[in-house]
Amino acid sequence: MGLPGLVLLLLAAGLLRAQPTAPARSFQLDYKHDCFRRDGVPFRYVSGSIHYARVPRPAWRDRLLKMYMSGLNAVQVYVPWNYHEPLPGVYDFAGDRDVEAFLDLTAELGLLVILRPGPYICAEWEMGGLPAWLLWQSDIVLRSSDPAFLAAVDSWLHVLLPKIKPRLYQNGGNIISVQVENEYGSYYACDYNYLRHLLGSFRALLGGEVLLFTTDGAQAEELRCGTLQGLYATVDFGPGSNLTEAFGAQRGVEPRGPLVNSEYYTGWLDYWGGAHASTSATQVARGLADMLRLGANVNMYMFHGGTNFAYWSGADLKAQYKPVTTSYDYDAPLSEAGDPTEKLFAIRTVISQFQPLPVGPMPPATPKYAYGRVDLRKYADLLDVLDVLSPSGPIRSQFPLTFEAIKQTHGFVLYHTQLPHDVPAPTPLSAPPHGVCDRGYVMLQKEYQGTLERDGQSTLPVTGRAGDALDVLLENMGRLSFGANFSDFKGLLGNLSLDSSPLSNWLIYPLAIDAAIQQGWPHAALPQPSGRGRSGPAFYTGTFETPGIAWDTFVKFPGWSKGQLWINGFNLGRYWPRCGPQQTLFVPGSVLRVGCPNNITVLELEGAPPSPFLLFLDQPLLNSTLSPSTWTAG
Repeated sequence: MGLPGLVLLLLAAGLLRAQPTAPARSFQLDYKHDCFRRDGVPFRYVSGSIHYARVPRPAWRDRLLKMYMSGLNAVQVYVPWNYHEPLPGVYDFAGDRDVEAFLDLTAELGLLVILRPGPYICAEWEMGGLPAWLLWQSDIVLRSSDPAFLAAVDSWLHVLLPKIKPRLYQNGGNIISVQVENEYGSYYACDYNYLRHLLGSFRALLGGEVLLFTTDGAQAEELRCGTLQGLYATVDFGPGSNLTEAFGAQRGVEPRGPLVNSEYYTGWLDYWGGAHASTSATQVARGLADMLRLGANVNMYMFHGGTNFAYWSGADLKAQYKPVTTSYDYDAPLSEAGDPTEKLFAIRTVISQFQPLPVGPMPPATPKYAYGRVDLRKYADLLDVLDVLSPSGPIRSQFPLTFEAIKQTHGFVLYHTQLPHDVPAPTPLSAPPHGVCDRGYVMLQKEYQGTLERDGQSTLPVTGRAGDALDVLLENMGRLSFGANFSDFKGLLGNLSLDSSPLSNWLIYPLAIDAAIQQGWPHAALPQPSGRGRSGPAFYTGTFETPGIAWDTFVKFPGWSKGQLWINGFNLGRYWPRCGPQQTLFVPGSVLRVGCPNNITVLELEGAPPSPFLLFLDQPLLNSTLSPSTWTAG
């Protein structure tokens, strides 16, 4: 008799006791008792949002540990599709983009995860997380059952969701629920076939047990278009909302089950030209306590906001185009630099009244250092280094082409033509309504003339001679991340006219500025002669050494206008002190080097001060506007 047969015989004889099997891991809805059940036991989460794409990887552990020590038992995490698929079929999950490492770190620290993989996320992120290359097909209907959009979504989900499946709670991981789409009820399409398609894809790739949900604003109309049978409907709202009405809206579509606020707003985002948003700690704490008394599940958005490095900030359209600042501080409980705030401790006190806090102290703020003044020198005007910035050369076109038409996603494109005839008297150079997306820096014979703006100045007076060079540098300030007008094409969307006569014969240069800087330019290049007194788009360089430490810092731009900053090849984002409210950029210590020079590269777009320098401080300045702008909060 073999061993299995012997075991069966002994079991039958009662001489061997069967070992109890471990209960299956499960995370489920309990409609009878209006709660979640984790492994069969009633469960309530108190969660906070953190975006790994807005936090440098070396800081992940610090931020997550502070969230855990605040009393949270879960974190809510977005996956920005465009962060991982920069070009069709080209995927990047390395370094700061290693979402699997981030999820594994949350598990190591004892945090559950509410995952929001999109495909659309909003998040005030460039194009709401959708890749700009979708717009290469100009008639595509985003967030709909358009076959072209569904094909791209399916291809992406087949890459992403297999990475997620082993980390689901029922598979031994820590992901307790997964959101399908995001705030779809706020989008005009209201395409239930699209939601059904997503539901089928998520079920096929993640299995039948995973808890899938939706999130929408607490209004009947939003919930009507954003919800679907088979997806548990949750709502989002901020402090000061009427809880009876808000959760009553959820009950309108989910008569039974747990109450869930998937985005309880601890603060708000900032727009260039507006004031720094602020929400009182007392108000946030009071609203949280009220929801927890009702037995509700709450995710705080944001718990740690972080930074829109490089070109990742999005924009809103509220009567006019409103680009989001580089800082995503959000007035959140953990500041942009990850420091505990008064708001965090107020929230922690509330949580302690409903569930035990972890034993131990809150980790302190990370150390900061004021490295002081660093002088810079002008390296070159942008127009003098096109051979480096556009190695592929220009594209010839009778009329201007958009970024998308030339397959440029972010950053800058230069449009060049010549004046067709003499212009002896000031004559209007004009763009059609909404024809400049988003800012055009105009140069005539390499002399800066001024800026054309989306929803702002659309005409500049110019004079010149036939054949004079006309150059317009177009800046993408971030694609719309929310709302109906979602296909946000960039560049010159219409032709420029000189005294109402359309210009033609354009040379269009896609600029690969980041690629050049990451390869060591301009610090490794020979010095360039430059027009020192000339304003307009130009590069400035400098170096500084750290005194044996590489701590976080904040850089201020005294007398500068607007532009982009790189340190050691890392794109820290846009600065715009003339517009505000943000006056400093956050520089993570992990970007800096010890024992060798730190290379600074600045692209100033309008005009640097006569003696250009940067000032490194040990604290941020996020709430100061130096002069009025055409882009004001409305």
